[in-house]
Amino acid sequence: MTPDERVAVVGIGADGWAGLGDSGRDALQHAQVILGGQRHLDLLPAAVPAQRVPWPTPLLPALPDLLSAHAGQRTCVLASGDPMWFGIGSHLVRLLGAERIRVVTHPSSIVLACARMGWPMEQVTVRSAVARDLDAIRRDLVPGRLLLVLSQDGATHAAVARILTDAGYGASEMSVLAALGADREHRVDGCAQEWAAEPGDPLNIVAVRVAAAPGTRVLPPVPGLPDDAFDHDGALTKREARALALSRLGPAAGELVWDIGAGSGSIAIEWLRSDPTTSAIAVESRDDRADRITANARSLGVPQLRVVRGRAPDALAGLPEPDAVFIGGGLTAPGVFGAAWAALRSGGRLVAHAVTLQGERVLADQAARHGGDLTRISVERVTPLGSFTGWQPARPVVQWAVSKP
Repeated sequence: MTPDERVAVVGIGADGWAGLGDSGRDALQHAQVILGGQRHLDLLPAAVPAQRVPWPTPLLPALPDLLSAHAGQRTCVLASGDPMWFGIGSHLVRLLGAERIRVVTHPSSIVLACARMGWPMEQVTVRSAVARDLDAIRRDLVPGRLLLVLSQDGATHAAVARILTDAGYGASEMSVLAALGADREHRVDGCAQEWAAEPGDPLNIVAVRVAAAPGTRVLPPVPGLPDDAFDHDGALTKREARALALSRLGPAAGELVWDIGAGSGSIAIEWLRSDPTTSAIAVESRDDRADRITANARSLGVPQLRVVRGRAPDALAGLPEPDAVFIGGGLTAPGVFGAAWAALRSGGRLVAHAVTLQGERVLADQAARHGGDLTRISVERVTPLGSFTGWQPARPVVQWAVSKP
């Protein structure tokens, strides 16, 4: 395949044509059609002869037809900065294959922001607010973290400040770095809890040095959050049992878990907090609990959690194949285990909990058929006992953990 037969994806900065290297300029000058955002297209000089086609809205659903409409032409795509960093490049690779794409990179806004802030890139966490739920940054809030947020618009910085303050991190230092690399580049600094900057240039990135207010409880990404980190009505897999369940479920990058009979959603939420590339579906039959799951997911920084309202096994029909399944409720309902086991991918993990004799009987029967490990989890906590203290046992939990052959 010759270079002319590939789609050239050219990164461009706020400095426009003047900031492009020879490779980027050559690709644009030889293109017959150039696709890109109107802002990017306007950065090109009139001497570039190609037909200019602005992106439609919404872009991603229209992208396959748009590329097909210009098949056979020398096509160039304009993108912000590095096209493979939160950019259009990864979508084009998925559609066309890496062999049909030629990427011409440009310094990204992340590189420029780190340079302006004096931050080492390898120590920086990057999140995007572009067409994404900004509450996802709550997962990243730990003291000392260096956080860069790619803004959706000129008001994103105010939303970041509100979230930081609401989560107990109002002491965080914030900087808005606008129009990086352009002649109009400028910067606004301040503190999240005192943030008063007006909406400004939509082309900006928010830099945050995370700092906690006194008394703020830090929530780590490892399993076993305190029970009161979740809003619940008692339908909650308790902290110790939850940590053990997640250790057996074994969340890994890119994997999907089903949390069946999710209650407060604690298993699915902690699965998602373990790695930003994981996904989860919480299945819950009660509307009030489903609403609570959604609120918990948002407050704990994983708003991408999908909540399916309905009763298993019927609610499981048509869901994507899971890599792991947790059954915390509805275990004794006919067909729940069978549907979950059938859907689980080969090599996937299933963990189920029971607190009743009937549930324990189901686990024992299934363990006899499929193998795996049965564990009885008993936890005791110190509580007041008159003028003294004593051990108060919690209700024991029987856990079954098994891998599907």
